[in-house]
Amino acid sequence: MTRRAAGTLALAAAAIVLLALTLRIAVASLSPLLVVIGRDFALPAAVVGLIGMAPPVAFALSGMVAPAIERRLGLERSVLIAAVVAAVMLALRAASVDAWTLLAATAGVFAAVGVANVLIPAVVKKYFPKRIGLMTTVYTTTMAVATFTPPLVAVPLAAAVGWRGSFVTWAVVALAAVVPWIAMSLRARASRADLVEEPRTSVLSRVVRVPQTWALVVTFAVNSSIAYGLFAWLPPLLIDVAGVDAAAAGGLLALFSFMGLPVSLIVPLLVQRIGRTTPFYAAAVISGLLGAGGLLFAPEAATVLWVVLIGIPPLLFPMVLVLFGLRTRAHDTAVALSGLVQSVGYGLAALMPLAIGLTHELTGGWTAALVLLGAAVVCAVPAGLVVARRETIEDAWERRTGRTW
Repeated sequence: MTRRAAGTLALAAAAIVLLALTLRIAVASLSPLLVVIGRDFALPAAVVGLIGMAPPVAFALSGMVAPAIERRLGLERSVLIAAVVAAVMLALRAASVDAWTLLAATAGVFAAVGVANVLIPAVVKKYFPKRIGLMTTVYTTTMAVATFTPPLVAVPLAAAVGWRGSFVTWAVVALAAVVPWIAMSLRARASRADLVEEPRTSVLSRVVRVPQTWALVVTFAVNSSIAYGLFAWLPPLLIDVAGVDAAAAGGLLALFSFMGLPVSLIVPLLVQRIGRTTPFYAAAVISGLLGAGGLLFAPEAATVLWVVLIGIPPLLFPMVLVLFGLRTRAHDTAVALSGLVQSVGYGLAALMPLAIGLTHELTGGWTAALVLLGAAVVCAVPAGLVVARRETIEDAWERRTGRTW
């Protein structure tokens, strides 16, 4: 490997890690400060609800447009623009003067993050084709750390420098992520390596005809439904069914979030090493059903255990991310697959927090919500059977159609 090539890989790794920090900091740094912000201006419940639904909805919409942006601008420049928009919108969030400007800036942040979510797997595939599992581990672990760190430090930071200062701090982190992407974009443009030689708008039309694509959509939807449903409702659910106080419920939510760290460390590497996905589906389904069942039938007996178990199904998230690279031959296929899976998956996941809230409102309890969570977990079973076939999207399409991709 030449010195220039090694430098490019080091730059790419740094760019991916810093952007991964931004992707989750943008999501996790707001909700801990809503009470503090509410002291400066009113935050109607409707707006808070919209903010809660904003991540999966914005990610779904961004997933639809990200492949088109990438085809027009190139991979590195598209990610650069997303990083710049995320940093700017995080800074504008600090300048919010009312609930609606806060919502607008937050929606802008999540839209940029959604585009980056789709494109990062393609970046990993392009620069680290033989180390997809390792680099997916690196950036998903970074995302996991960035998910539970802001809730731990956002409130103390706001107490020291104000909530606006807290947001500015996260904006500076996001701005740091822009710098290596400028260099990445300039290098790719100089070599014309950021452009697909012949943009292939037909890729998506082929991807949608492969059953494995829709199995990955279901898998991603299951993961995101569990994650966003419980991010929104786990504390009040535990207070009611397990009899814990608000502080303990918050700690258990942090524990649920923390479960993303160990799975991010081991799942991508294991998926690439053993080449099989069935064990991961089995672990997700069994633990998810045990966790939901425990909270339903014996919530006070082992509350911590139930929360840990229901925090395991999100291992499907890093598994799907690494499969975007492992189950495609070309980077344009990876982009199309990532965009479709994330847009539809997040769109379906956005319904779970709403469904949990509605069933709780209608029934006055949490039984229906826990049944919904269990049913969502079961949906991963047929998806896992399809994904278990170890072939690329291109190979599957060629096998089904008898034509060359």
